Amino acid sequence: MKQEKKINVLSLFDGMSCGQIALKKLGVQVGDYYASEIDKYAIKVAKENFPNIVHLGDVTKIHATYLKIDLLIGGSPCQGFSKAGNNLNFEDPRSKLFFEFVRILNECKPKYFLLENVKMKKESEDIITQYLGVKPIEINSSLVSGQSRKRLYWTNIPNITTPEDKGIVIRDILEDEGIADMVVNQGKHLYKADIKKSHCLMARDYKGFGNQSMTGVRRVGTAVNINGHDILKRVYAVEGKSPTLNTCTGGNREPKIPVTEKLWRKLTPLECERLQTVPDNYTGSVSNSQRYKMLGNGWTVDVIAHIFKSMKKEIDDE
Repeated sequence: MKQEKKINVLSLFDGMSCGQIALKKLGVQVGDYYASEIDKYAIKVAKENFPNIVHLGDVTKIHATYLKIDLLIGGSPCQGFSKAGNNLNFEDPRSKLFFEFVRILNECKPKYFLLENVKMKKESEDIITQYLGVKPIEINSSLVSGQSRKRLYWTNIPNITTPEDKGIVIRDILEDEGIADMVVNQGKHLYKADIKKSHCLMARDYKGFGNQSMTGVRRVGTAVNINGHDILKRVYAVEGKSPTLNTCTGGNREPKIPVTEKLWRKLTPLECERLQTVPDNYTGSVSNSQRYKMLGNGWTVDVIAHIFKSMKKEIDDE
């Protein structure tokens, strides 16, 4: 019987280790899994779920020439690139960490690499493309989940295609199906509003939602008893997509759905895990505010698994 090959992985800005969840989901055998992360809560969650992770700490302190790596992955901080941010691009000290990815890529020379980031200005996208030598593919998580989340993926993994649309909506990820039924049965008139999909979950929601694209989001009403910007008051239809998850750590920044025509509730941390296609209660060992934050910072696992499929095929054929 042919023995499955194990690959060594280095994950930069690893967070709660969504890349490792995707590899496990595909059945890719992992030998050494090295991770660079500085958030103690994300490290805690990753270590509890994958005890064999070797955490290396601050990415700027890593020297990868001595590491034998088959796959380098990472989603460098996006605040300087995001249209919801200040559009500082590479002047933002967090977005400059992209160059640490480039440095380590050149040091460890892996067979495969994957970099994820937000939609950004074309000039910034072109700089990243120039350094990595490949053009990005744009994938919206809405194709594989109940969340609208447009992201760019630069990778040398061959034959990447756009995933098929699974048709998942908010209703499909709710903890209590009865809540969704009650909304449909008692509040049908809510859906007569202008129907558009919600925006994506992001890691900065604890500061409030910004001016993000609302394409495809089904907004059905307003939570009038909430103070603050209008975007904090938006309530989304369970028959549509969730807004992009951000680092929503309180202050009514979590996505909201209707319960009756006059009542609404926030999506729970478990429901946000499902929006990111993360296993139920994967983040359950930390506070809700930290769960929301790391889920907003994380990857949609099923998108990453889709990208890794071609890599797995090559590995299996070797």
